[in-house]
Amino acid sequence: MDVNSTGMIVGRTAVFLIGLFIIGSTLIGAIKTFILPRGVNVWLTRVVFRSISLFFRLRVRRATYEERDRIMAFFPPLTLFLMPMILLVLILLGYVLLFWALEPRPLPELFYLSGSSLLTLGYASVNTPGSKLLEFSEAMIGLVLIAMLIAYLPTMYSAFSRRETAVVFWEARAGAPPTVAQMIARSYRTGELERLRDVWLAWQTWFAELEESHTSLSPLVFFRSPQPQRSWITAAGNVMDSAAFMLAAVDVRFEPQAAFCIRAGFLALRQIADFFNLPYEPNPTADLPISISRYEFEAVCDALAEQNVPLKLDRDQAWRDFAGWRVNYDDVLLALAALTWAPFAPWISDRSALNRTAAEKR
Repeated sequence: MDVNSTGMIVGRTAVFLIGLFIIGSTLIGAIKTFILPRGVNVWLTRVVFRSISLFFRLRVRRATYEERDRIMAFFPPLTLFLMPMILLVLILLGYVLLFWALEPRPLPELFYLSGSSLLTLGYASVNTPGSKLLEFSEAMIGLVLIAMLIAYLPTMYSAFSRRETAVVFWEARAGAPPTVAQMIARSYRTGELERLRDVWLAWQTWFAELEESHTSLSPLVFFRSPQPQRSWITAAGNVMDSAAFMLAAVDVRFEPQAAFCIRAGFLALRQIADFFNLPYEPNPTADLPISISRYEFEAVCDALAEQNVPLKLDRDQAWRDFAGWRVNYDDVLLALAALTWAPFAPWISDRSALNRTAAEKR
């Protein structure tokens, strides 16, 4: 065997291994994204989402909120539409390398052969055992990828529907945008102020489902509510703020489920933030500053006092208790509000760097 033949064999082997690597890494990424029931940050999915997100964020940088919401609502569906196409293209390119390594041919012919096999068109074929094996395997992979997407979308939209149902119910209780004052005042007027145990239990379940769905089905984080002024992150923040305010400042019987609701909430948000590598303080102390000022806290207390809501007399202690609860989720809440371009909501999205200027103007 001469040197040229040896070099050709080594080169074809290297190309074959590169093709196998492209196909294998693409399939592993697809399995982690569409099948694995846990939050795994797949590099391919991350690159696709970040690339498309950059384009959208540049487009809406100077837009009004209504324009931004309308444009950003198209971002996750478009990404999910393009994602399987990108996976199929990578599989196609990987098999082009395999076909060439097995039987070197002109590049257009290899492209037609790989595309025909992947999409099961059948207009291009090679009658050799090795090529037939590659054709059958590529056709099977193409069908499996399409089947995974078909199964993936209904699961995602089912989780989206459950999430948004709770958000709509909370709007009826806390207003749009949701505020602590509206939630507590309405509960007082309806006689529910001391009977909110079931509410906190329901939101504990919601937070548990949120953590599972928004890490294993990460595009859900960016799916916007059907109504522009609603958002899963502003609802989540207001639920925790309302529970914290009830525990700290409202003079009613202590409800432990409110405390567990706060804990379930900030643990869920931290898991989502970890998936997106968002920074936050994992072990905050009670003396750390929060984004809410004492003046804003006092304003809510005064508004509720005017409506005869029973409040604790020691405002200083109430403020310390509220800050002690809020510090557990302050950083992560604002980070997720900025990540999702959340609509204006007091104590939540108006604190984030993205919305602070607009909020101050409003």
